This record gives sequence, structure tokens and C-alpha cells, in this order.
Amino acid sequence: MRRVLGTPLLVFYGLGVIIGAGIYVLVGSVFAVAGTAAPWSFVLAGVLAALTALSYAELASRFPEAAGAAAYVKAAFGSDRLSQLTGLAVAVVVVVSTASIARGVVGYLQVFLPLPAAPLAGGIVLLFTLIALLDVRESVGLAAAMTLIEIAGLLLVIAAGWPDSAEAGGRFAALAPPGWDVNAWLGVAAGMFLALFAFIGFENMANMAEEARDPERSVPRAILISLGLSTLLYAAVASIAVLDIPLEALTSSPVPLLLIVRNAAWFSSDLFAAIAVISVAGGVLIELVMLARLLYGMAHRGWAPKYLAVIAPRFGTPVRATLCGGLIVLVLTVTLSLEHLVALTSTVTLLVFALVNVALWRLQRRAPRTAGFRIPRALPPLAAAANVALAAASLLV
Repeated sequence: MRRVLGTPLLVFYGLGVIIGAGIYVLVGSVFAVAGTAAPWSFVLAGVLAALTALSYAELASRFPEAAGAAAYVKAAFGSDRLSQLTGLAVAVVVVVSTASIARGVVGYLQVFLPLPAAPLAGGIVLLFTLIALLDVRESVGLAAAMTLIEIAGLLLVIAAGWPDSAEAGGRFAALAPPGWDVNAWLGVAAGMFLALFAFIGFENMANMAEEARDPERSVPRAILISLGLSTLLYAAVASIAVLDIPLEALTSSPVPLLLIVRNAAWFSSDLFAAIAVISVAGGVLIELVMLARLLYGMAHRGWAPKYLAVIAPRFGTPVRATLCGGLIVLVLTVTLSLEHLVALTSTVTLLVFALVNVALWRLQRRAPRTAGFRIPRALPPLAAAANVALAAASLLV
């Protein structure tokens, strides 16, 4: 594949794949379990994601290829079967999260098109599957433009909900940590499990390393920059939601951020709904682009049918893998609900993250790096333990 992506496009790609349905749609679900402490769920989920992001950053610089996690597991453990299972698990995560995003955009889209959810979401998947067939610079460039709109929408939410200076001090006191309230922190942990969905995507940037001009430098930088910016935006938006909207309204609305914007007389709620449609739907395009690279990388290594390891000469993209991925996503999109999709995505993602961290830990012991991007040896096992702990805690709260 062509090495045409630099750090700026990779950062926009990362922001586009991270920001989306997780904050535009699921913020209400996080508030439902974490209450007014929901901003802390987003912050702590960002910290947990950062631990694993550091591992992905080193692995992507060690192995700049499209197979991603599957290639890392192969290098660490030497097992084709385990690598194949890892690749399939990652593919499941991407497929299910893409279907989740397509489902998530429906609430905002129904503001303009009052049609059933399944055909609306399916139509979005079909449209962006066709766009994903284009040259990677065109598809990622379009995704970058949509990401700018996405970020602008979140900044508008922050501006619309920002309290007046006269009352800001007292209202911001509501954002303090829960203190020693064990039940409150259990709610925060449950919220973390859901909020993690809002951060899923940074790991997909590693699969774009084969198309990066300088993967040793640009991929690690892009992963960390995009994750850091996303965490700041999420914490700010969740905090504004606490300050501006009653908890009952947030937890019951399929379009929670629209509630904040409607309180601002200076901005059109219909315009924001259009921004939200573009923002969330953009995530579908980015995920489909990544899914195609993952399937191509697995097929290239013999872990998926060789039929998928074909690059179209005209576009320089894996057309068969793109069409195959789009078809699978379409089926899930029209058959499953958003809640089931999100829970499945988060659980499988945490387990894959744990395995990838263990893989890096093993590689650091067997083949320590003396140059290039590298992280302390203590971080991968810490991240693996944290991922397993959150997956287990989600079953108890």
C-alpha cells in the first residue's frame, strides 16, 4: 500500500475514529450509571486508554504493518493460531463498533428524516462503504474534514452550556470527586466501562502504519496526541452536561447533547443536529477504512482468505476487504440494538487490550529496544491488569 499519510492526517484520523457516537450519543448512558460523577468516568477511562495507547505506540513503531494486534501477538508468542484469534477478535470489535456508530447517528438523523432506525443506519453503512473504496488520501482526507466539524460541534456544546460568571463558582463545585463514597465510585467504574467505548479507535491507528510516511515517528505521536485531545474534550462536555441539564433528562434522551444546545438562544438546534449527523457518521467511514486494512493485513499473512489480500490498481486500496467488511457491518447494523452493540464492543476490546499489553511486555524482555519509541517495562503489565479488572468489574456493578 502507498505510504502517503503524515502526522497531521493521522491525528485527524485518530480524532475522527475516537470522537463520535461515544460522546454524542452515549453520554446519557454513562450518566445513568455514574450520576453526576460521570465526568470522572470519562477522565479515568481516558487514563486507562492512555496506558494501553502507549503500548500500541511502541508496537506500531516496532511493527509498522496493517495487521496490527495480530502481528504483535505473533511476534511475541510465535503462535499463528493465537494471532489469528486476536485478529478475529479485533475485527469483531471494529465491526461491532462501526455498527454501533451507525446506530448512534440515527437519533440525530431522525430530526430531519422520521424513518425507522434500521434502514437509516443501513443506508449510512452502504454510502460510506462506497467512499472507503477510494484512494486512502481521499477517504482519510474526507474523514479529516468531518472530524473538524465533529470537534466544532463539541466546542459549540461547551459554549452553549457554559454558566454565567456570576454563578460559575457554585455550579462548578458539583464537579468535585465523590470523596469516600464507595457506591459513587462503583458507579464511576460502571461508567468507565461504557465511557471506554468513547475512546475505542486509538488502537486502530496502528493499522494505518503501513500507509504512514514515517511510522516510527508519526504513528506514536498521532496516537498520543489524538487520545489526549479527545480526553480533554470528553471531560469538558460531560462537565457541561452536569452543569446544564437535569440528570433525568440526560439519561432518557437518545440525543443528549442536543438538549444542551437547545438552551442556547443564539444557536440553532437543527444546525447542531446536522453537525452531529456528520460527526457521528464520519466515524463509520473511518472505521470501515480501518476494518478493510485489518482484513487485508490478516489475509496477507494467511490468517484470513487470500481473496481479501488484493489491492485495486486504480485506487491502491483493498477493495475486496472493504466490501466484505461493509457487508458484515451492514448485517449487524440492521439487526442489533445500540446497547447490545456497545456492551459487546467494550468487553472484547478490554480483553484484546490486555493481550496486546502482555505481548509488548514479553517483547520488551526478549528484545529490548535501545532506540526509537519505547515505554517503561512496568507499564504494559499494569495496563493489562487494569483492563482485566475493569472487564471483571463490569460484571459486578
